[in-house]
Amino acid sequence: MPESKLRSALHIPKDFLYGGQNAAQPILLVGGTGNPGYVTFAGNLIPLLQNPQTSFGDPVWLNIPEYSLDDVQTNAEYVAYAISYLSSICNNRRIAVLAFSQGNLDAQWAYKFWPSIRELVSDHVAFSPGYHGTVLTEFMAVAPLPPAWRQSTYHSKLVAAMRADGGDSAWVPTTIIYSGTDNIVQPQSGEGASSPLMDNHGAGVSNVKIQDVCPRKPAGGFYTHEGVLMNPVAYALAKDALMHDGPGKVERLELDEICRHFMAPGLGIEEFILTENNVVFAGATTLLYHGKSWNEPNIKAYAVRKPDEIHGKKKL
Repeated sequence: MPESKLRSALHIPKDFLYGGQNAAQPILLVGGTGNPGYVTFAGNLIPLLQNPQTSFGDPVWLNIPEYSLDDVQTNAEYVAYAISYLSSICNNRRIAVLAFSQGNLDAQWAYKFWPSIRELVSDHVAFSPGYHGTVLTEFMAVAPLPPAWRQSTYHSKLVAAMRADGGDSAWVPTTIIYSGTDNIVQPQSGEGASSPLMDNHGAGVSNVKIQDVCPRKPAGGFYTHEGVLMNPVAYALAKDALMHDGPGKVERLELDEICRHFMAPGLGIEEFILTENNVVFAGATTLLYHGKSWNEPNIKAYAVRKPDEIHGKKKL
């Protein structure tokens, strides 16, 4: 893919500090299926990270073409390039990746098949990931669908290829936050839960279901797929991850205070509406998408081979 096309998807705000002296850590935001990055994060992480009182990093975001409805393998190329490019223009600082929903599949695919980018990432924070896909898309599969939706099913070829050969474990320090009441990604309980990753590579993983952290309290109540982006535990864990080596840890959080709230500090009704609008926007873009198909895209040739056989040979 042309570098100009890859670079055009990366939005860098005018006040971004490029990892300069005393600048906060650069953060790459990667959105979910059916939404550009800005729509995904306009009601949650963008205002939180751009507010000096609640910020813990300096954000940029990806607006992947076709609202991330195209082949996940192609979407992952944008993530891999953005990580490498962003680090290079930020004095070669390591960056943090904060991703929502499909954005985590994109990143996990990129970490697996472009291993050189792993050393450029200090933390990956995953909001509502579906690392094992979701059974709910099986109900959508009775009609033609955009490629990314086909690939998000629980037993898709894409998910199987990503999870094979160590892809079901974290490649970088990873903090995973998810909801048992997720309305998009299921199952989210038991051994078959879709969000958790293992830690067979020793990178460090925290798998956190918000209902387990704050049972019978506002922060541990009913949260939708997109609602996790506003959750105070999710915000606190993301901040904790970036403030410490390794993944975020629940035991370092002030849970008595955090669990009292329904939304992260600084968010209100306007941000709530913007965040929940993710579903409406994704529904519209999915309906209007021009390339629907009955079939899942084929796995690319490079992904059929083991990652250690292609490292250094695969080019963006």
